[in-house]
Amino acid sequence: MSERVVRSATHAGIYLRLAAVPAIWGGTFIAGRVLALAVPAAVGALLRFTVASVVLVAAAWLFEGRLPRLDRRQLLATLALGATGVFAYNLFFLGALSRLPASRTSLIVALNPVVTIAVASALFGERMRPLRWSGVALALAGVWIVVSRGEPMSVLTGAVGVGELMMFGGVCAWAAYTLIGRSVLQGLTPIAASAWAALWGTAMLAVVAVPEFGGLSAAMATGKVLAAVLYLGVLGTGLAFVWYYQAVRAIGPARTAIFNNLVPVFGAAFGVLLLDEPVSVSLLAGGALAVTGVMLVSRG
Repeated sequence: MSERVVRSATHAGIYLRLAAVPAIWGGTFIAGRVLALAVPAAVGALLRFTVASVVLVAAAWLFEGRLPRLDRRQLLATLALGATGVFAYNLFFLGALSRLPASRTSLIVALNPVVTIAVASALFGERMRPLRWSGVALALAGVWIVVSRGEPMSVLTGAVGVGELMMFGGVCAWAAYTLIGRSVLQGLTPIAASAWAALWGTAMLAVVAVPEFGGLSAAMATGKVLAAVLYLGVLGTGLAFVWYYQAVRAIGPARTAIFNNLVPVFGAAFGVLLLDEPVSVSLLAGGALAVTGVMLVSRG
């Protein structure tokens, strides 16, 4: 078999795994919804990242030989990653899913790349072409329609609930995580940085979750809850990240990032199909605008 054929087959495998990643991440909204309705957000997040930490540390040893020791700058940076992307984001994420349908929550999360790129442009002077700014405006308009349930002016009159505000908080926490990661990844691989962030974030979640343990009961440990924890920890955080990182290494970050645009699509579709959540005109129209806006922002 020629080298060219082998290389083509390898890239085909990379693309197949990469195509599965947004579907897996879309499924985290379903698993998160199941978990958020069963246990407090802090407990659910702790369960998720206890499993995820084991998976990511194992991945670091398997793919990179070890989990590297940190210097003082890396220690502080990974602590910040754990505080934003693990601790804050997951408290907001599960808190929102305890109040909102998975389909609506996934479309709000579509603002992640929009907010991240806009903040990077403002803070770091990254140039944005007019087409990308129009994508920012389009994505914001789409999410506005979803949040307001097709009545945009209701947002101004206080009709937005705690769930929507919590997910906006999650979007901001993830944007901070992404921007902090820029400096960390100069000295650590993505797997190593994520493993350390997961360990720090899990420790922080434990502090918040321990007081909630008194309200737990054995009846909460249903098959669905255990399956949701394993899905979030093993597939949604461990396997999907490793596959995503392999794609970044094989085909580059620009091509890989385009697949992120499918996450809210899968999240909304799974919410409707698996949880029997209602479909409205505002959900479809706003979701289409939001995804189109994110695609424009992601270009270039």
